[in-house]
Amino acid sequence: MQNEIPVESRKEVMTYLEPFMEGEMATYLRPVEELWQPSDFLPDASKETFFADIKELQQNAKELPYDVLAVLIGDTITEEALPTYESWLMMVDDVSRNEQGGWMKFLRAWTAEENRHGDLLNKYLYLSGRVDMRAMEISTQYLIHDGFDIQTYNDPYRTFVYTSFQELATNVSHRRVAGLAKQAGDKLMAKMCGIIAADEARHAKAYISLIKKAFEVDANQVMLAFEDMMKKKIVMPAHFLREIGLQVGQTFGHFTDAAQRTGVYTATDYVDIMKELLVEWQIESMRDLNEAGEKARDYVMALPDRLMRVAERMKSPGLDYKFSWIHA
Repeated sequence: MQNEIPVESRKEVMTYLEPFMEGEMATYLRPVEELWQPSDFLPDASKETFFADIKELQQNAKELPYDVLAVLIGDTITEEALPTYESWLMMVDDVSRNEQGGWMKFLRAWTAEENRHGDLLNKYLYLSGRVDMRAMEISTQYLIHDGFDIQTYNDPYRTFVYTSFQELATNVSHRRVAGLAKQAGDKLMAKMCGIIAADEARHAKAYISLIKKAFEVDANQVMLAFEDMMKKKIVMPAHFLREIGLQVGQTFGHFTDAAQRTGVYTATDYVDIMKELLVEWQIESMRDLNEAGEKARDYVMALPDRLMRVAERMKSPGLDYKFSWIHA
């Protein structure tokens, strides 16, 4: 529960970390003029080859397997719900609201980079001719409207543990879709998802470095926050995903089933990401913790093996589901 972890020290620590995070922008975020833009990948309407290029795009898109296309659409909807994630990060407690301060600069730069992802994927799906765009747009609007409940309680430690994990998970998903698109012969989609995955990897490194720095100055409280998020399990930001006529979250299970069947994102990936964070944050070797901190450290160190045993017993979902987003 929220009140189990004292938060008295958060503001002092986050104030200390603000210049560090602003410095990380130069390492993990890019100047606007150096970044790719969606139009770099899509047919150019000003060129005589425009219609031929669209025809080629559609021909290649036809080869994408149904489940891969479904996961791609779900990933696109997730990316396009960016207003939810930005507003969530704006509500984090104990960080400066100064518009020219490090936190707000980082948040705006991160949001600006992320905004290109949904923009690019949406335009591709529209041009592909395989997607009922209105049905997809309704799901997107629902997801923004419904928000999400990831139980970080506006706490900065929990929040940035979550973003560290989630950015790594998003990297895995886009990277796997890129590989499957390449296998199906859609080189454009492979390139697009690959470059989006690279963005997510950079963003993950920024959040991971922040938590690593927080461990240096407030190890016990960060450890308790890490333990708390792992006990609750990291839920995906699209866990309220639905289609028209369905209740909140009813489509999410079908989306994750498709991701599991295709190998885009699996229970094993969840465990692997947790192991990566344990190494990045040097959890096993962390000392000078109080009793609660040591107990939390021991819990998170033992968790991957427990989760892997569960993952190994899981069967690949066999239920076929027809998404309203995809033309028959």
